[in-house]
Amino acid sequence: MMELDDMAPEVAKEFYPQALQMLHESGLPFLMGGGFALRQYTGMQRDMKDMDVFCKAGDCPRLLKIFSDEGFKTELVDARWLAKAYKDGKYVDFIFNNPASNMPVNDGWFRRAPEGTEFGVPVKYISAEDLFKCKIYVQNRERYDGSDLNHLILRHGDKMDWERILQTLEQHWQLLLMQLLSFQFVYPSERDIIPRDLFDELILRAKEQFDMPPPTERVCRGLLIDQTQYAPAVTEWGFKAMTIMTI
Repeated sequence: MMELDDMAPEVAKEFYPQALQMLHESGLPFLMGGGFALRQYTGMQRDMKDMDVFCKAGDCPRLLKIFSDEGFKTELVDARWLAKAYKDGKYVDFIFNNPASNMPVNDGWFRRAPEGTEFGVPVKYISAEDLFKCKIYVQNRERYDGSDLNHLILRHGDKMDWERILQTLEQHWQLLLMQLLSFQFVYPSERDIIPRDLFDELILRAKEQFDMPPPTERVCRGLLIDQTQYAPAVTEWGFKAMTIMTI
């Protein structure tokens, strides 16, 4: 449970409790993400200037209407994945997908969500596995979530469903291998948190890919993890973009 002293007093006493109560009274399903979810699984406490709320795309307009009726300014920032409600410089981010449009929030996210309480309001948190798959695609110049993932593995990895994570990231298994190698570098004494069979499978895939002919199309998948820094590959160097996928 979030304590009032854990955050700036004006935020703790006004904005977040009000927003959470509005979400609860709406009757619409929502999940706590961002720093709230990370604290739930790692115990890490950080200053939070906004609140990440995961919801289904179909519920997002209804939630924005509720906040608008209560005096919040609302904005559909990106029709692919993000809307905002804000007041006095404080934000609620409504997230219903990711920038690459390959992770739509659906009913399965809610079935896997653990329950808790924030500011006296009952909530559900995005599952550790869903948090992992969201953050692994955040690798841009302005924001990189790899350290959050390493902390998540360290503090909660022995409880995570790694088989489901691999199934989710099946087509992008290289990202998972990259993250596991990063974890081994950062926390070498804790390497056994990662299941050996998972690591062996990913290493085998990395070896076996060289036995296959290279792709015939010049595709840049970098836009899945950074929508700006890899743009020259598409606009100048002749690669095809690969940004819209379904998992």
